[in-house]
Amino acid sequence: MMQKEIQSIVNAVSATSETAIEKIVTLAESIHYEKGELITTVGMKNHHEYFVLDGICHSYLSSPEGENITISFFMSESIISPSTTRNQLGHSLINIKALTAVTVVAINATEFEKLMIDDLEIREFGNSVLRNELLEKVQKEISLASYKAKDRLLLLRKKFPMLENKIPHAAIASYLGITTISLSRLRTQS
Repeated sequence: MMQKEIQSIVNAVSATSETAIEKIVTLAESIHYEKGELITTVGMKNHHEYFVLDGICHSYLSSPEGENITISFFMSESIISPSTTRNQLGHSLINIKALTAVTVVAINATEFEKLMIDDLEIREFGNSVLRNELLEKVQKEISLASYKAKDRLLLLRKKFPMLENKIPHAAIASYLGITTISLSRLRTQS
């Protein structure tokens, strides 16, 4: 069953043969996290790639004032930011937390890199994931810099339908760069 789920996630990014998927599946380990449980924390040794099979999690950092600031959301059938973008010298630069019960597939990043070297299809997939990650970050920067809060909320709703009904609003507000009070006001206006 895990093979079909992984195949669906991979093929949503880059068309990949069943043979290549089977190579990825041999490295895959399914892990379940309860709501509120941390997948990784800043400074923690972490050298995995993650596919979210089911549930919602987010990456975040804590401000000097102790507030959590959401960087990204990861929904069912998605890929958490690649290891190379969220780790430095094998240690996590960000926190990743389950906002609902979450089931992920963890893959050793070193072993996955070897697959990328040996298999052109897997390399194409990995490179597509990195390109998509960069595009997401740039789009978020543009929206934070040039869109009004209401427009950022509308973009969030388009990208993550029904998210507001599934997770704490504080995570959404911090992602949008606004307070929870401002989010509440925007929600009543929209």
